[in-house]
Amino acid sequence: MIELSSKDVWRAVLGELELQVPKPSFETWLRETEGLNHDDSRFVVGVPTPFAVEWLELRMYQSIHRAVERVVRRPLDVQFQVKNQALPGPAETADASGIAEAGKGLEEREARPAHAYANRTRGFNQRYTFSSFVVGPGSQLAYSASRAVVDSPGEAYNPLFIYSGVGLGKTHLLHAIGHLCAEQGVSALYVTSEQFTNDFISAIRNRSTEEFRDYYRSAEVLLMDDVQFLSGKEQTHEGFFHTFNDLHTSGRQVVITSDRPPGELVLLQDRMRSRFEWGLIADIEPPDLETRMAILAFKAAQLGVKLADGIIELIAKRVQSNVRDLEGMLNQILAYDRIMNIPITYEAVSNLLDSRNSKPAKDSIAPESILERVATHYGMDTETLSGPRRTKEVASARQVAMYLLMYELELSPTQIGRMLGGRNHATVIHGAGKVNGDIQEGGPLRQDVLTIKEMIFS
Repeated sequence: MIELSSKDVWRAVLGELELQVPKPSFETWLRETEGLNHDDSRFVVGVPTPFAVEWLELRMYQSIHRAVERVVRRPLDVQFQVKNQALPGPAETADASGIAEAGKGLEEREARPAHAYANRTRGFNQRYTFSSFVVGPGSQLAYSASRAVVDSPGEAYNPLFIYSGVGLGKTHLLHAIGHLCAEQGVSALYVTSEQFTNDFISAIRNRSTEEFRDYYRSAEVLLMDDVQFLSGKEQTHEGFFHTFNDLHTSGRQVVITSDRPPGELVLLQDRMRSRFEWGLIADIEPPDLETRMAILAFKAAQLGVKLADGIIELIAKRVQSNVRDLEGMLNQILAYDRIMNIPITYEAVSNLLDSRNSKPAKDSIAPESILERVATHYGMDTETLSGPRRTKEVASARQVAMYLLMYELELSPTQIGRMLGGRNHATVIHGAGKVNGDIQEGGPLRQDVLTIKEMIFS
């Protein structure tokens, strides 16, 4: 048996998960994890906090378990532990009842006045700096504006609103701003919309809204990632609106990212969208071929690997979607080289790319197939799904279909409404937003959506 590095195995697993898991969840729960050790029966993953252990066991275990098995090509039990803690003995290994108790403990902790955000560090990802951001023609404005807000917080562009598709560098720029602010003695706070929502809900539940306000309004620079996920969350939206107003009025800098420009955030209130347009709006376009090649060469150099120009060009030509996919593909190639002892040749890389691209692309999926999969999952036919029935079960299935058609195939609300029996665009927007909010809060529809997506895109 070949002795494998746990870190290399986990790097390959993260490469797969980064392409599957929603970005906010990946950044929050997986980015800071590492492979600690493994043997013939188990693989141990180190995570930052006990809360993360419980979350991963309860919410993401199956996805992680499948990814580990695909990489090591044999069944292994995946276990999570807080970094720098001793490994549990056999008697301490969690079984199904232990996981249930962990869930119970999680609920009890959430009910107690334990304000975790009050002690949260304002650290930033060490990999995401301005020096490690490869600038191309499509990202020059966003990059320059990000540098400018650190030089003159609250003055240059306030707010700075950066938008782009998935994996093009929005989060990288936010962390880069945070790093440079820290170097210059400026207080900066990075938060995802998901974390802001969790903090806001906890503050209301625990009657600690003053502490919440003090925490978020103490920063000289607030960096909010993926603001689109506030859509459909009216109370959280209101909380962020007042936070934004207080910071802006007091001359504090606000930097916001989203997957679309303010005018297309149709589920946010008009007054919030108008405030996003007060400063500078900068988009990041997908990198061209030369930029993609430069990114790959830079990332490989960071990992201490020299790749032939022909291989870099091959990857860059075949992976055109975003930087995140480029990095994920590079991690997979390097991990397979170390784990499987497969030399990084042009042919080997081409085969890996062929295997990865065997999954259907979004533009090749017929919208009707989405309706069929949703209907099958919920035990009904497509006529019922698009018909006039408004029972709770049918309405919930219909909203899931709206979400998948809008967020996965990127159809317009009007197109979706026509497909679902002539419903108006406002109904579609409301339905899709409701499902999106449920997913981001870890609600019951999350697993349904993941199961249906796996049927569609695998």
